[in-house]
Amino acid sequence: MDIYILKPVHMEWSNHKLFVELPNRGSKLFGGINKSTGGNDPTTAEQAGEGFLMQMGYTLVWSGWDIAAGKGNNNLTITVPAAVNKDGTRITGPSYEYISFDNDRTTQYKLSYPAASLVKEKAALTVRKLLNDAAQTIPPQGWEYADDQTIRLLPAGTPFQQSAIYEFTYTAKNPLVAGLGLAATRDFISFLRHGKADITGNPNPLSGEIRFTYSFAVSQPARFMNDFQTLGFNEDEQGRKVFDGIENWLGGASGVGINYRFAQPGRTERNRQAHLYPEGMFPFAYPVLTDPYSGKTGGRSTGYQHTTTMAKVLEINSANEYWVKAASLLHTDLQGNDLPDPPNVRFYLISGMQHGSGSSAGICQQPQNPTQGEPVLRALFIALDQWVTKGILPPESSIPSKANGTAVTAIAKPGSLTGSVPKATLGWPDIPGVSYTGLVTIHHFFNYGFEFNKGIISTYPTQASNWPAYPVQVSKVDQDGNETAGIRLPPVAIPVATLTGWALRSKSFGLNDGGESAGQSILFKPTKAERLATGDPRLSLAERYGTHAGYVQAVTKAAKLLEARRLLLPEDVQNYIQEAENSKVLQ
Repeated sequence: MDIYILKPVHMEWSNHKLFVELPNRGSKLFGGINKSTGGNDPTTAEQAGEGFLMQMGYTLVWSGWDIAAGKGNNNLTITVPAAVNKDGTRITGPSYEYISFDNDRTTQYKLSYPAASLVKEKAALTVRKLLNDAAQTIPPQGWEYADDQTIRLLPAGTPFQQSAIYEFTYTAKNPLVAGLGLAATRDFISFLRHGKADITGNPNPLSGEIRFTYSFAVSQPARFMNDFQTLGFNEDEQGRKVFDGIENWLGGASGVGINYRFAQPGRTERNRQAHLYPEGMFPFAYPVLTDPYSGKTGGRSTGYQHTTTMAKVLEINSANEYWVKAASLLHTDLQGNDLPDPPNVRFYLISGMQHGSGSSAGICQQPQNPTQGEPVLRALFIALDQWVTKGILPPESSIPSKANGTAVTAIAKPGSLTGSVPKATLGWPDIPGVSYTGLVTIHHFFNYGFEFNKGIISTYPTQASNWPAYPVQVSKVDQDGNETAGIRLPPVAIPVATLTGWALRSKSFGLNDGGESAGQSILFKPTKAERLATGDPRLSLAERYGTHAGYVQAVTKAAKLLEARRLLLPEDVQNYIQEAENSKVLQ
């Protein structure tokens, strides 16, 4: 397991708290919250930037957990053994690969696990253009194994079709014990917190210095932390708490599929991709519920054997996680009803934000969404620390709910891996030149075979047809198409555009299929005359704010209201005001 520690030069400068970032596919992503350039080997003052965390005295720690993380670029990864049968013979079993490239140049694909046999008739490769198209089988003469872990189309050098969906099923061998990443993380953090030296005598560089530990995770590792809790790893082997606080960002209601044979923790389900992996699996929520389809009872909280080891948790998601990763299942029951907050968990939607941020259209029809969530992450991290160390409750949850009338339920499509939200139900406006299909990810109850409870998948890939769906909700929108629920940052509260957490692909990349992590930024017209000329129902900038000064005043008010709710720090409030003053809105 790779490890990386940044600590104060003199520990008397330390606040005696660990900030543990779980790497995303081996990479450090702390730069956003830390106001630094980050990078995978942050050793210079320039890379430290403003050093939000460092200025408070945090010791920063990373450790590898992901078997799928590449070893280049100073990535942090972990090496684990392959499982074998009791008699020492190798294990084989079904494996599945979702394959899609948004280019027309890729000519081969590396499998997650080596094939047990190179006989092509024992495997199957299919292709379809769009998600809901019928898959067509590529005959054995249309592809080959380049080696036991690589396939390619024939004749050699033939590229995979741009944005087409290929699926490969085969018998694999040598499954890695990926779940050791859970135990390794637990034991390493516990060692830093309590240990003096390891079993070989190497001293703990933080021995006696750590009083509180916090995890921070972005996207994939946030799903890892969901499993970490559910499977009971926040309690070490001596019955002690591992993490006092957990800040999960962009994890949705899913796990990472790490504790199964032939696990592929690098996968992520979105509205077009990777639906058939065991990621969106019950339990989704923290309270103990009963799955109406399997009859199982459970919740993320069942992983805590003792309330004394229960972490304080902030689950923070963008709009994208609600549209493409079924994040509402974190805080609803399995009939779609609102759940009360557990005493140790709060939930937040950052309204109208995509998974990350962007600007160009890329593979999608509209420019991407530039909204950034890091200002909220900083404020909520401070709130998490105050909750853990002083008992000060964090800001109230801010999410779509039936109680306040902001949640709308998606409709599952029989035989499809996705569903939709009707336009009228959502409240989506008719914006000229903008397509709306209501495409949303639906989690299904899948059959992975009779040994699935043991972590063994025998039916792979499973089929979505006729399998029941779990209810999924998203936020309603206002007359501009901006979400009404959640934390409305100034770009949403005082908008210059319609901002969404979803997007649709353009013609060259699978027309109207989901844009996965992308959102949209659909600008308002500057004047009433311009919007009327195009038939845009959304008010123009001039109709909203009158002047540039009026816009700045509105942004200032919105930012300070968020500060009063402890959702923005003073310096980030000033940043929003400065950005508004420097903008060209009505200039």
